[in-house]
Amino acid sequence: MDLLKKWSKDYIEAGCDEVGRGCLCGPVVAAAVILDENFEQNLINDSKKLSFKTRMDLDSYIKDNVKSFAIAELPPSFIDEHNILNASIHAMHNALDKLAIRPEFILVDGNKFHPYNFIPHQCVIKGDSKFLSIAAASILAKNYRDKLMIELHEEHPEYGWNTNFGYATKKHQEALIKHGITKHHRLSFRLKYD
Repeated sequence: MDLLKKWSKDYIEAGCDEVGRGCLCGPVVAAAVILDENFEQNLINDSKKLSFKTRMDLDSYIKDNVKSFAIAELPPSFIDEHNILNASIHAMHNALDKLAIRPEFILVDGNKFHPYNFIPHQCVIKGDSKFLSIAAASILAKNYRDKLMIELHEEHPEYGWNTNFGYATKKHQEALIKHGITKHHRLSFRLKYD
């Protein structure tokens, strides 16, 4: 099924999504995307449903063919201080701040969002599998975060971040037991290393 292009035909819409909420380490990353009216790409879908290669191939196509996009990240220290939900929403606000075009309406993946600059918004559960702008945002955010976790893997190869990207896999948890935490781990999360 093709993803919908717009919630309303009357407004400049930005689609927002975040990745990394459930990870034990690394930042939470959000992206915002404003589509061009002529944007066409039927491969785009919820980033979780796409292979790593397909997502990476779509990255430059999205960036080159949308009206505006922006990506923002917040570190583990911010997540620990404000909790992961608030950090996720704040990262989306930061991505919206960085857009070259001011949106008139915001589409948000999920069911929670804080009002942003008096711009109306709509939360959409599983929005990344329903709306093209949210799906494009999810791809950009996931690609950005995956690349970052692959770089951090060079620092700490024992945790397997190049394949688990910071999620609580068995290898990651075993490495926590053996090596303890790094500065990239979220201290407010339940880290199974005791």
